[in-house]
Amino acid sequence: MMDLQFDRDHLWHPYSNLSSPALTFPVVSAEGVRLKLADGRELIDGMSSWWACIHGYQVPELNAALHRQSEQMAHVMFGSLTHEPAIRLGQHLLAINDDALSQVFFADSGSVAVEAAMKMAAQYCHAQGMSQKKRFMTFRSGYHGDTFGAMSVCDPVNGMHHMFSRLLNQHHFIDPPRCGFDDAWDDVYIEPFKKALERHHEETIAVIFEPIVQGVGGMFFYHPEYLRQIRSLCDEYGVLLIFDEIATGFGRTGKMFAYQHAGVVPDILCLGKALTGGYMTLSAVLCQPHVGHGMGGNFMHGPTFMANPLACAVASASIDLLLAKDWQSEVQSLSDQLRKGIAPCADLPGVAATRVLGAIAVVEMENPVDVDRLIAAFVDAGVWVRPFSNLIYLMPPYIMQTPDTEALCGSLYSVIKNNPNTQ
Repeated sequence: MMDLQFDRDHLWHPYSNLSSPALTFPVVSAEGVRLKLADGRELIDGMSSWWACIHGYQVPELNAALHRQSEQMAHVMFGSLTHEPAIRLGQHLLAINDDALSQVFFADSGSVAVEAAMKMAAQYCHAQGMSQKKRFMTFRSGYHGDTFGAMSVCDPVNGMHHMFSRLLNQHHFIDPPRCGFDDAWDDVYIEPFKKALERHHEETIAVIFEPIVQGVGGMFFYHPEYLRQIRSLCDEYGVLLIFDEIATGFGRTGKMFAYQHAGVVPDILCLGKALTGGYMTLSAVLCQPHVGHGMGGNFMHGPTFMANPLACAVASASIDLLLAKDWQSEVQSLSDQLRKGIAPCADLPGVAATRVLGAIAVVEMENPVDVDRLIAAFVDAGVWVRPFSNLIYLMPPYIMQTPDTEALCGSLYSVIKNNPNTQ
């Protein structure tokens, strides 16, 4: 029997407090696209467990990879040692990315990948005699993680970390993208960024942002031309470019990586979340040779569980599984179903907009929602959907079939219709 009282009294859940614990539901198993609760109810998972479980749950190929590796070694330090799972995963990552990205640093989580990328860029600038560079530049409404370096490039006003602002390094924030993914481009959209980089490039280490999709900052899908123009401006002013693809990588936007919508390549790329198919925590930072070989000495970053063999083995199996099927058609089919499924929500009271890109569907409300109330309503409707702020969104596993997608979208419509009041 699960001790839920202990959970409420002693265990923190993400973005919650112990004085008034958030609503939680006990899960006992997960398979395919369903979560099974302790009371026997099954929920269609619309979240891919925070965007990571792209193949769903209890995936035979990933289970087998995990089992095989566990019989050899679960972990070994990566300092002065190496192993086949790390080498194979590195080869996989380079093979599915642009040839310009040729070096790989493994880390523990998305936040740590961002920390490593920022340190990498800073050390490169120092080694190249540009020690006057001391700040990063990014868009407002961005999110890059919860550790201190990552927090410092998250939205400083409207983000979740404003209470720590006095402790964080101060960086340059530019108005977020305004031109939608399918909108007509006008160069006026890039002017705020262009002027800021012209003004601050001499002290800017790197530009860092989430390509194509601003996640926690509003689930906004923006025009690929931003990436092309920012790449050109960074080259013009000698500023490194970092793409945070922790949420968007491995097919979520319809391309293997979101930067491929624009045909440009960053100097440094951060990957995580779906890297292991949601089986365990692992992240990677890829970089171009001029960064990797231009750092003037050892890169002083080395997580204890760097290149964990279990994680690397299952990550390779996840990439193999993705590449073994027509994943583009799978994501496109899911995208078409999501677009059709959430379209009726646009006519509901309180809905500001709906949008879909790849396997991401968003219903943007006019006002913030009562998160716990809506979560409970979704569970009663047989689906797992966890909104935040004024956003009710879906990021299902790619394997979801049409009946489940229709049920998921239908539940979204009915819950919004029957819960019109915001918090």
